[in-house]
Amino acid sequence: MELDYLLNFMARLAANNTTAWMAEHRPEYQRARAACTELVNQVLTRVAATDPDLANLTTTDVMFRLHKNDRAHRDPEPYKRRMGAGLKRGGRHAPRAGYFLAIQPGGKSWLGAGTFHPTPELLAAIRQEIHYSGDEFHRLRQAPELLRYFPDGIDTTGPQLTRPPRGYAATDPDVAWLRLKTFGVGRFYTDAEVLAPGFVEELVAGIAAARPLVDFFNAAIPEPA
Repeated sequence: MELDYLLNFMARLAANNTTAWMAEHRPEYQRARAACTELVNQVLTRVAATDPDLANLTTTDVMFRLHKNDRAHRDPEPYKRRMGAGLKRGGRHAPRAGYFLAIQPGGKSWLGAGTFHPTPELLAAIRQEIHYSGDEFHRLRQAPELLRYFPDGIDTTGPQLTRPPRGYAATDPDVAWLRLKTFGVGRFYTDAEVLAPGFVEELVAGIAAARPLVDFFNAAIPEPA
């Protein structure tokens, strides 16, 4: 795997984020993309062996495009500064919790687990699951194995409601959690950690540690009839 090449390419792209530069360096992009694809394939192959939700997925199903699809008019950069994938049943854009890998130089490579852009339906279902099964939720979010790989636990610094969600009381013991708009854990990796021989094993172990929490979130989603 040419992860050093991938990091180097992404660093150069960050400094030259234009369609003209990309057109001139298309072969280098393809080489970097191949390195990321190989990394994702190795991780996906290993985790899919024990997680039925990820079985039969391909790298095409899970890898994100580098081009920004929803670029704001004031954003002059056409490309993301990271390359990665979203591993979850149904593919990267499925309305489910899952696992997210991003490779970005400067210590910004990242592994996340959970749901960071939930649909209103998924968000409502997760809140209800926490309300009904609070003890299990707290046991899972505080599990030593999860915190070993994601020491900060569930991110509570993101967007959240200022009041309890509709249908929940302000006195609910879990109201602080119910106000969250995202439910996920994450951690960053230095460039040296990305290039270390055991990086794939580290990612696979982190995903395994987060799986019980991810399964809890996905259990809230009604299965199609």
